[in-house]
Amino acid sequence: MIAINLIPFLIHSSRKGNFLTPLHTSISVLVLFLFGQQVFNLFIAHLNHEACDQVTHALLVEQEGENLLNAVIDNEEKGFLENSSRGQTNSIDYGDKKPNFNHLYNLVQDNPAQIKQLDKIRYIYNQWQRELKQKALSGSVSKSALAKSTLFDSLRNEIENLIQGQEMLLRVRKNRVRHLNDINTAINIFSTLVILLGAVLNFQLLYRRVKLPLNKLTQVCELWQAGQMEVQLCHSSIDEIGQLAGVLNAIADKTRHRQESIEGRNQQLEDMISALSHDLRIPLLATRNTLECMSRGAFGAVNDTWKEVFEEYHEANEELLKLVELLLDISRYEARSTCLAYDRLNWEKILIKVIGQVKATFTRELGFVCKISQLLPTVYGDELEIQRVLQNLLDNAVRVSKPKGEILLEITPYEEGQVKISVRDYGSGIAPQAQQKLFHRFIQGRGHRGRSGLGLYLCRQIIEAHGGNIGVESSLGEGSTFWFTLPSAINNVDCNDEQNITRCSKNDD
Repeated sequence: MIAINLIPFLIHSSRKGNFLTPLHTSISVLVLFLFGQQVFNLFIAHLNHEACDQVTHALLVEQEGENLLNAVIDNEEKGFLENSSRGQTNSIDYGDKKPNFNHLYNLVQDNPAQIKQLDKIRYIYNQWQRELKQKALSGSVSKSALAKSTLFDSLRNEIENLIQGQEMLLRVRKNRVRHLNDINTAINIFSTLVILLGAVLNFQLLYRRVKLPLNKLTQVCELWQAGQMEVQLCHSSIDEIGQLAGVLNAIADKTRHRQESIEGRNQQLEDMISALSHDLRIPLLATRNTLECMSRGAFGAVNDTWKEVFEEYHEANEELLKLVELLLDISRYEARSTCLAYDRLNWEKILIKVIGQVKATFTRELGFVCKISQLLPTVYGDELEIQRVLQNLLDNAVRVSKPKGEILLEITPYEEGQVKISVRDYGSGIAPQAQQKLFHRFIQGRGHRGRSGLGLYLCRQIIEAHGGNIGVESSLGEGSTFWFTLPSAINNVDCNDEQNITRCSKNDD
């Protein structure tokens, strides 16, 4: 029944393209082997049971033969002694020692040779009994003794032959039982070894056909996650994993081509923005100069109404000019064509300049708290660019702060010999989902109060060009802390040209 149920399983598992086909085949063969072993064990147990029954039967026949011999000997001695001492002429009473041939016939009824041998014993026994009675009636002791030495010896020899034959048969059947037990033991040992070998082979198949391909798949997927989409899965089998590898390779190829296409379009867009920004800067500068001249009356008298109009145009032109210059700076940082001047940074000087510019720009009353640690490591960087980053962060903090609020500027040592600069405000805070994209291009945070969404992105470009990191920590209703880190060692910054190295070394002296 089990073998019949395994047939559909074997047919299903042997289909082309199943990567578990060898495993299914191995397990199926192992199951069939176990089933065959159980059938063989049942067969051996049946033969062993029959052999044990035959041994028991031979023991019974041998025992009955010995009983028959003992009964014959006892009857012969009893009849001889009584006849020789008393000389009685009546029949001999043997009591309970009379041989029982019926039980022996029942035991050997399936063996014609033993039945024939038992018939001969019974015949000799009857002849001996009749002759013994005749000698007893005649009263001749010597003749009785003669009868004892002839018929009795023949009878005794036949019974002993019967017993010896049973003993030989008993030894043969015991040897058969022992042989069957040895075969059963050998089969069990062989089955155990086969099961262990099958388990080892199955584990090896699982490792080779499942574990190794999955490990390779994981490694390639990790490379894809790191951006190396050109890496391919080298698994050319026709099973399911091979098909999966083909699908994943196709997806990776499409993703790589799509990324290349997106990068190409982005590069074209950046080039266009850079070109437009560069082309727009010149006319915007010319427009600014023209508006300034017109406001001062260089082309004639200007009344108050036109003067206000020219001032509004001048402010709008300045905003466009700042945006164009911002786009140009971002393009230079993205193209890694910006040359930074690395000087020893004086944090007190930088904070004084930044706070002064903020107070000159904004009219609201705010309190600025500066905390500069006394154990700061020496940091090199472009002072104007770092001041630009702090200016941007502080401007944003001022915009979201309440009147007469407080802004905290803190500079402290950071892990691995770095310096951490923090700008803390107590405004409305930033939502967690907005914090992740806050330093990307064209992302306006803090309630969309920004203008172009490029200020924080430029800050990130400047800090990363210095070898540092920038981030934000914020909770809604509790304010925000914008921070950035700078490395203290000059080797951690991009200062490879001879001019920067000379300038850094002079400042170090």
